[in-house]
Amino acid sequence: MSTNKYETLNQERKIQKMKKKVAAYCRVSTDNEDQANSFESQQRYFRQYIERNPDWELYEIFADEGISGTNTKKRKEFNRMI
Repeated sequence: MSTNKYETLNQERKIQKMKKKVAAYCRVSTDNEDQANSFESQQRYFRQYIERNPDWELYEIFADEGISGTNTKKRKEFNRMI
């Protein structure tokens, strides 16, 4: 009877094994068209990269567009992610 108990616990543990929630952060410093394309490319890249890993689940992509990287005070999405 104790063997069944351990098998049941192991099955429950396997079922409860959850995917890791993964976030990504993207940023460009200007609203120029070439950087806007880069911004979209960054988001697409991270979404695809996370989706390719079967143990990961995309939580959210945090993104600041047109914000300088020299200071974190104005980077709302970065601060929200942290």
